[in-house]
Amino acid sequence: MSNNTTSTTLPTTTPFNIEDYVCREKGKLLPVINEYTWSPGTRAFLYLLFLLWSFMGVAIIADVFMCAIERITSKTAKVRVPDPDAPEGFRILRVKVWNDTVANLSLLALGTSAPEILLSVIEIVGAGFEAGELGPGTIVGSASFNLLVIGAICIYSIPDGEVRQIANLKVFAVTTFSCIFAYVWLTLVLLVITPGYVTLWEAIITFLMFPALIFVAYMADRDCCMKKVELEENGMVGISLNDKEERRPALTKQESSGEGTIMKLAKELGHESFDQGLPEEEAAKIAAAKIQEHQHHDRLWYRINATRGVSGGKKLIPRVLTTFQQLYDTVTLPEEERTENKLTVKKDHTEGGTKAVVEFTAASLSVLENEQKVRVGIRRYGKLDKPVKVKVETINGTAVAPEDYIHLEEVIEFAANEQLRQLYIQIVDDNEWEPDEFFFVKLALTHDEETNESVVLGPVSISQITIINDDEPGKLEFAKPSIIAKESGRHVRIPVNRIHGADGHVSVKWRTKDITAISGVDYEGGEGELKFDHGETTKNIDIHIHDTNKDERDESFEVELGETDGGAELAKIKKTIVTIVNDEEFNGLVSRIVNLTKANLDALQLEDSTWVSQFKTAMNVNGGDLETATFVDYILHFCTFFWKILFAFVPPPKYLGGWPAFILSLAVIGLMTALIGDAASIFGCLIGLKDSITAISIVALGTSMPDTFASKTAAVNEKTADSSIGNINGSNSVNVFLGLGLSWLIATIYHLVKTGSDFEVPAKTLAFSVVLYTVAAIVAIVLLVLRRTLPIFGNAELGGPKVPKIFCSIIFFSLWLFYLLMSILKAYDIITVNI
Repeated sequence: MSNNTTSTTLPTTTPFNIEDYVCREKGKLLPVINEYTWSPGTRAFLYLLFLLWSFMGVAIIADVFMCAIERITSKTAKVRVPDPDAPEGFRILRVKVWNDTVANLSLLALGTSAPEILLSVIEIVGAGFEAGELGPGTIVGSASFNLLVIGAICIYSIPDGEVRQIANLKVFAVTTFSCIFAYVWLTLVLLVITPGYVTLWEAIITFLMFPALIFVAYMADRDCCMKKVELEENGMVGISLNDKEERRPALTKQESSGEGTIMKLAKELGHESFDQGLPEEEAAKIAAAKIQEHQHHDRLWYRINATRGVSGGKKLIPRVLTTFQQLYDTVTLPEEERTENKLTVKKDHTEGGTKAVVEFTAASLSVLENEQKVRVGIRRYGKLDKPVKVKVETINGTAVAPEDYIHLEEVIEFAANEQLRQLYIQIVDDNEWEPDEFFFVKLALTHDEETNESVVLGPVSISQITIINDDEPGKLEFAKPSIIAKESGRHVRIPVNRIHGADGHVSVKWRTKDITAISGVDYEGGEGELKFDHGETTKNIDIHIHDTNKDERDESFEVELGETDGGAELAKIKKTIVTIVNDEEFNGLVSRIVNLTKANLDALQLEDSTWVSQFKTAMNVNGGDLETATFVDYILHFCTFFWKILFAFVPPPKYLGGWPAFILSLAVIGLMTALIGDAASIFGCLIGLKDSITAISIVALGTSMPDTFASKTAAVNEKTADSSIGNINGSNSVNVFLGLGLSWLIATIYHLVKTGSDFEVPAKTLAFSVVLYTVAAIVAIVLLVLRRTLPIFGNAELGGPKVPKIFCSIIFFSLWLFYLLMSILKAYDIITVNI
């Protein structure tokens, strides 16, 4: 008997590591949590959302960064200038420390290109000082997008028939040559001098081209023989020549600050205020918007405004209410054009007396709920010798039939020569408090064709009826935040309204406060008490105005509501400003609009002055201007709320000349750029995109989008093309000299010290992309030169006749598409190009 032993072999299992999953190794800081169980599709979608969100975050912190740059570059210094007419033999003037050209090519270029520059540096340092594709690809891709796509948009966006030329051609020529030379130099380094490697001397030369560019552009701006200095002494601006020490006539502060423009707009809007009832606050807002839109601004200003536009932040050009948009569009037109676009044209509805016109006697009515009915008047004018019929019908608003009123629908007949009819609509009085509500009464023609041939509806064919709820004591407020009082009127009547209820007896105390008008001299100030009876909704404060016989007068005092009684509360308008004007009330109104416009312009400054104001601006949609905020503003504000609050901790630029804000925001941009680099690499890996393609497409577009909006706005609003496309080549040059020059310098020094070898840079995809862009850039710049020299294009870089500008825009955009497509084909070895 034999024993058979059976041996059992257990299956072997391969150990798995939950830290090892697809595309995990692509990021340095990301992912922050383990994504082993997530599907690639879900991860790709979330990383794409994070990329878009991060682009918005970088744009917002870049806003802070550029406000700091504005503070730094606007610094002035005091200098003594000989002046024999001055008591001490000299004048003290304020001179700008920073030259505009130097500022544009140094700090401003750094502000607009910081993400691309820092991405290149961070990628090399994060990869152990080895070359990557994301940073260099983003620099080249961003350059192509800036020149070709933004150029196409700017050419097309100019209104038909208008043109924009580059004013400072010398600086543009320098930056254009520098841009082309920068990429030719890259091609020589990568393919000719030391193929596949970057030596220390090549990196040093690349980096030193940045200060060389600034110096040459500065000399071109100074014209090599002219010393261009902006001087300020009580608003004076001057230029002195090296050889003759001559100065052109100084601009007064009124001229340099645009006060003449403000006065002109104020007069135009003053007429509209008198004729059309335009509120002076809205007139001032329209004036401020026009001034900001047409005033000269640099590229930094437009970049900040564009960033705030895509993040729901405080706009630097105030938005005008839709109600006044037509006035905004026509107020600065020439007189002959404005006549054709007049807001109110008086029309003869009677057609020469051949028609009867029927309309309501009032466009709006108010009624207390407890009155239980409202009387509506209907009038007829024009042809009166025949009877006519019209149909009257109520329409729901916030008040709804039959809960708030009884629906009415009937035909009203006017007898021959009858001019006025009245009808009554029943109001439902309940015992529940609710806000004031309204409904409408509408006139319509009947189906009687014989009657309709001789009757038409007048302009007041719809009347709004407001039901004032009287179940609560209500709230008290002034009717208007400001009032104009004539000196010749000897008194001013200030209405106080009772809203959201009129039940019972209530009272409110009031008092006056001097501003520029003095109580007892200019007006009879003091304090008092207003008492409202049950159902009473309006009371007036009467204040006596003294006749001072002044030739010119524009003095103000304030009236403020205080303690209330009877259960009433104060509403929104607790204070009103009374401005006393002489008999030339129009001049007083114009002056008022000017002052309000200046106040609006002061509120549109780039930066907030304190931490508190920074947080208030960050927490409120549209910077707190809720009246003009749109639905899109609310969505964008919600999406960027986290970034706004986080970056509000950065010190305001007013502190220490802007340097703390500059340094801290630059550090934050660096961190955000590192996160974007990781997210872009992981996203590209998940969807099968190579880093070089992700860089020239997604990352380049994301970092260049604020510049796109900024350049388009600058192209339309500015009189020249300098702020739109004039600075693009300079920015592209700085990207190469700083973005690649600095990163190469760091890497070459590291390799030389660590291993004694040169820095290896795989040149295939990058070199091909550089050559493609260089060719496209040369074609684009030649086309810009042709546009400047040939009449068919309007002799200007931007705008001109419609068909040629569309043709040029298509050429520019096609060059970018060609660059993108060929780069993709080369990256995936679909085409083979030996270079």
